[in-house]
Amino acid sequence: MRLKSSIWVAAYLRRCQTAGVFGAVRRRGAEEAGAVFVKVATLDGNAMLYVPAPQTVYDDSRPIERIFTPMSPQPMPETSVEERLVREIKFDPDAWVVETEDKAGRHFLDLARG
Repeated sequence: MRLKSSIWVAAYLRRCQTAGVFGAVRRRGAEEAGAVFVKVATLDGNAMLYVPAPQTVYDDSRPIERIFTPMSPQPMPETSVEERLVREIKFDPDAWVVETEDKAGRHFLDLARG
């Protein structure tokens, strides 16, 4: 069974904090199973957006993991990321939006499975 979204988000933000990276919940979604979108602002007007990976990416032997994929391979203007988030929230009003700020663009998503 996968962790509730609220617990996963809290753990993810704690992981960011331990590395000295500011992070906050910008939009609280469904407590149990809302999709989580992670925006990493690089503090230069650009950002990366990490979205839930398609179900086809998941390994059947590890169904509890959350896997993310970047919206683009390179940072994008923050306005483009915000436009995408608006569309996602219109499509899925239960979605969470978590934002971090890190000049190096670290996302810690490879360490925050669960």
